Amino acid sequence: MRRVAVLVFLGLWVASPVEAASPPPSDAARWWAHVEFLASDALEGRATGSEGHRKAAAYVADTLSSLGVKPAFPSGYTQEMSLRSRRLVEEKSRLALMRDGRETALMLGQDAILVSRTGMTGSVDAPLVFVGQGLSMPEAGHDDFASLDLRGKVAVILVGGGPRDVSGVQRAHHASWTERAAVLERLGAVGVVLLQNPKFLEVPWERTAAARKNPAMLFADPALQEGARLKVQVTVNAQRASVWFEGAPHSYAELVALANDGKPLPKFELPWRLRATLDIATEPVTSVNVVGVLPGADPVLAREYVIVSAHLDHLGVGEPVRGDRIYNGAMDNASGVAAVLEVARALAQAPVRPRRTVLFALVTGEEKGLLGSRYLARHLPVPGASCVADLNLDMFLPLVPFTHVVALGMNESSLIEPLRRVASERGVKVLADPEPDRLLFVRSDQYSFVREGIPALAFKFGYEPGSTAERLMKQWFPERYHAPSDDVRQPVDREGAARFVQFLSALTRAVADAAERPRWNDDSFFRRFATSPSPREAGAR
Repeated sequence: MRRVAVLVFLGLWVASPVEAASPPPSDAARWWAHVEFLASDALEGRATGSEGHRKAAAYVADTLSSLGVKPAFPSGYTQEMSLRSRRLVEEKSRLALMRDGRETALMLGQDAILVSRTGMTGSVDAPLVFVGQGLSMPEAGHDDFASLDLRGKVAVILVGGGPRDVSGVQRAHHASWTERAAVLERLGAVGVVLLQNPKFLEVPWERTAAARKNPAMLFADPALQEGARLKVQVTVNAQRASVWFEGAPHSYAELVALANDGKPLPKFELPWRLRATLDIATEPVTSVNVVGVLPGADPVLAREYVIVSAHLDHLGVGEPVRGDRIYNGAMDNASGVAAVLEVARALAQAPVRPRRTVLFALVTGEEKGLLGSRYLARHLPVPGASCVADLNLDMFLPLVPFTHVVALGMNESSLIEPLRRVASERGVKVLADPEPDRLLFVRSDQYSFVREGIPALAFKFGYEPGSTAERLMKQWFPERYHAPSDDVRQPVDREGAARFVQFLSALTRAVADAAERPRWNDDSFFRRFATSPSPREAGAR
């Protein structure tokens, strides 16, 4: 899409004296115009590598250009990456449990799912071992895999929760696919079975099962792949999970109750063997990140960078729900992209630019496992050590007025100081993560930058317990999360979103203007990933 088309869409193109006399669009209207375009049916859900995603990327690049934000790469705004899609050919695949010579066939989509992001075409026949919540946290004195022999076996994990005496962000890190896969491969496991805990379910099983038909994706470069040596990954329907524990020392219901009470889970071999046959079809895919740069005003601090990020992709076209097959992704995450574009507007058009340089990163492949942000974090257009912070937006959910904010990761670094100051100046109350067991800090793109040592925050609208806002937020997930109904027809507080954009613009400036770069707290688990000092700091020593 050419820049003129973008300006026409936003209502900024002056075509006649009558139009010139019209008042400029409000902050809320500009934010919503971005959402309407990005979540329109014409973009068909912006699936990674699709034509709809390419149109969205062109729109974002043209918008950044129109605002005076410069391209981050010598070739322009886009950073291309090679991926491979992976689709399970279900008519050639099967899953079963074996016991005492008896086979219990499992129906794909009803009993369980063979996850296509992991595994190899071929067959697996292996014993099953229940390993609790599958958390190996030696620095916290907790290891669910201690004394277990997983060589040639399939680990069965109850997802969610963990020991209450370990911080939520630390549990989140060790529960990430990256960490779990690395441990399982090191211990010689051939696969993993993930059991859902009903307490943490965000979408109905029917929607999860329908999503299995969307292709998974991995990097084309084997060196960038994670969990590639595991032969099979299974996700089990919570309503059908009890059969896996028939004849075992503990039932599925008992284990869920122990987990929800915060009690240790036993580890034991299951009487079943897993038998699976997989046929995985692959195809090459190319997708892009879009990155713009707003040069800083300070001749020294401009060599350091604040990243403001959001993911541009969504789920594309999938199984129909009430006749609708387009998964528009209005809140997930056209809303976040729109907010980043409006932060770029606010900072680029301010009388004085921020002292540090700001990178605006709209990344691809988040829905496929944080692929775009992982690629960008490892292939930044600037030295990694010069990046001081990432402020990430993913589904911040402006469903209610903006009076409370949750900033995931705020207790890990000095970013909490400007956060609290900016929130206080605007009458916004900062809240702790109300649901740390959902492990949100590792589930979006900020985690890719954290793994490279960059302090980060990720934002959500907050709520008081028992409030109408809490009811609306929790109701949204089963009704609209990863569903076609996440579209522009849903109720949204546009003024609340505009107020949040103003808050984020002020916070970005506060971080960019500070005399000192943000630092991990001494007691932060993530401090271990910190990069070396910036060139400016190194030169001062």
